[in-house]
Amino acid sequence: MRQLREAERGSVMVMQDGGTVDVRPGPDPGRAAPEHRDAYLLTGLCLALYAGALLAWTVCGIVQGDGSAWDFIEGLFNPASAAAPSLLGPYEWAFTAAFLVIAGLALAQRRLARSAALLSGFLLLAASLREGVGLCHAAYRHEYSNDPLGSWALATRGLGLVVALVVLCVMFPASERWRAARPAGRSAPAPEADRRRSSRICGVLFLLMGLARLGWVVADLTATEADALRYLRDAVDGSVLGTLDMTASAEFTTLGSVLVLLVLGVLAFRGRREVRGALLVFAAMELYLTVRTVVWLTVTDFFNQSVETPAGALSMATTAYGLAAMTSVVVLSTGRGFGPYGGVRAEGFRTPAVGRNGGV
Repeated sequence: MRQLREAERGSVMVMQDGGTVDVRPGPDPGRAAPEHRDAYLLTGLCLALYAGALLAWTVCGIVQGDGSAWDFIEGLFNPASAAAPSLLGPYEWAFTAAFLVIAGLALAQRRLARSAALLSGFLLLAASLREGVGLCHAAYRHEYSNDPLGSWALATRGLGLVVALVVLCVMFPASERWRAARPAGRSAPAPEADRRRSSRICGVLFLLMGLARLGWVVADLTATEADALRYLRDAVDGSVLGTLDMTASAEFTTLGSVLVLLVLGVLAFRGRREVRGALLVFAAMELYLTVRTVVWLTVTDFFNQSVETPAGALSMATTAYGLAAMTSVVVLSTGRGFGPYGGVRAEGFRTPAVGRNGGV
């Protein structure tokens, strides 16, 4: 008599037909559910569109400058180079690359894109709100009217706000449960324990980096000549510089990075595997910016001068930790232990059944 049995074990489906066992991979756990397909497609298209707008600004800056494209490429990693002036800064360059990667993942229907897209949406929304505060000042609105690229800059800002709202609205409902409920009193299986361990390690690394950066912010604000109110206004008001500038202020990017590091660190430490995409993207961006800082410290010979003062040595230690921590998070976030499988995925193969009565 022919027997047919199907059992789902993780991501592998086991089928028995007589004395032969057919082990085939089940549905891809890294792929979004079919009901969320439209949300991922819309998110990918929106982020790709905004990344295209940032690329257009980058090309425009290169064309307006005196240098060549190779000078710009050198300036991507060497802040001290005489690169062609650009209308965007290193943070915008990093976000452009991140938007393109997230858009590709979203169009490929990968769950990894959801948390990264939500992070992008929140950051775009924060930048748009900062620009909105600046537009409340008549003098700043006048800058948009006088600048030859003012209308294009305003259109880009408006596009960023629309993209942020669309991404947040469509991706928030596209949540899926990563962890299946297990009977009470039973411990988590080894793959699940490994994934949670990797998540908590990433959370600790992010939290330490966020606290270190927060400490430097507090130190700067408590300095003798520091103006805390001015610092906070630079972070939330786009009109502070008095000129139209597509690049974000250092205060905005610093406080934003501190907030992201702390929030993602807490979520990752709690074992929230769905933030894996956000961890990977933001750690990669921070790694790029840290490498750029290390290149600048090298060409300016700051390494030899840093040990002369305690503050310089502490700054060097923070930079070294950031380089090691962000590299570790990128490696852990892309490793199998953090992925949906938690180990080697069984590919389709056929093998003789073993056990009593041909059982598995």
